[in-house]
Amino acid sequence: MGRLISKFIQHVWPNVVRPLHALWNEVIGFLFMIFTVLAAFYVFRAVREFQGDIEGLFRIAMPGMFGLLMGYFGITSFLKARKISRS
Repeated sequence: MGRLISKFIQHVWPNVVRPLHALWNEVIGFLFMIFTVLAAFYVFRAVREFQGDIEGLFRIAMPGMFGLLMGYFGITSFLKARKISRS
């Protein structure tokens, strides 16, 4: 009986875990994209209020870098989810 259960688990487990893994990557990618959009709004607002000082430049550069990083993570999460679902 134990051998039958182990064969069943070996057969079913990958077919259950793979879609969950892809879904997890899609959810994480979506959250990263939300952070990207929020950073873009903050950068846009900082650019409108920019007066040429170093503090204003800092308020543009930091969220801009954060947004780029979150965008990269979001895109790679979606690409990884696609790779997992196609395998």
